[in-house]
Amino acid sequence: MALIQTVKGKTPQWGERCFLAENATLAGDITMGDDCSVWFGAVVRADVDAVVVGNRVNIQDCACIHQTAGAPVVLEDDVSIGHGAVVHACTVRRGALIGMNAVVLDKADIGEQAIIAAGAVVLAGSQVGPREIWAGVPARKVKTAPEGQALEYAEHYMYIKEWYREP
Repeated sequence: MALIQTVKGKTPQWGERCFLAENATLAGDITMGDDCSVWFGAVVRADVDAVVVGNRVNIQDCACIHQTAGAPVVLEDDVSIGHGAVVHACTVRRGALIGMNAVVLDKADIGEQAIIAAGAVVLAGSQVGPREIWAGVPARKVKTAPEGQALEYAEHYMYIKEWYREP
């Protein structure tokens, strides 16, 4: 079972059919929906504000989710957070994908089904539109994604998390 840490009287809560890897860490004011997965080495830390996670969200290996006072993290339904990504005090809308080793900074807003490319750095306060693909350092819009492209990753993780939930 993952490390589940109560902080300042707040204990992480999660829904049904979730997979929490045995070396994942969840600490503080976290609310997570159904069918989520938090993979090996990932850290979700909500010690000064909340982390709110919808349904069918996957937080992949070594990702870090953290907030800051007055700026919670909100991950809406069907979001994928790639391996090694850092998601800090921002909102990621339904069906978006944050690529491997990408960084999303404070008060950024990532639109529905948007894709943040691997290694990109989305600056604080950036507004990423629906289905936009952003890449680079600092990240900028490079094109528009086809409908449903980002959702493929969330669907894939719904499938593979069951391999780990089986006895």
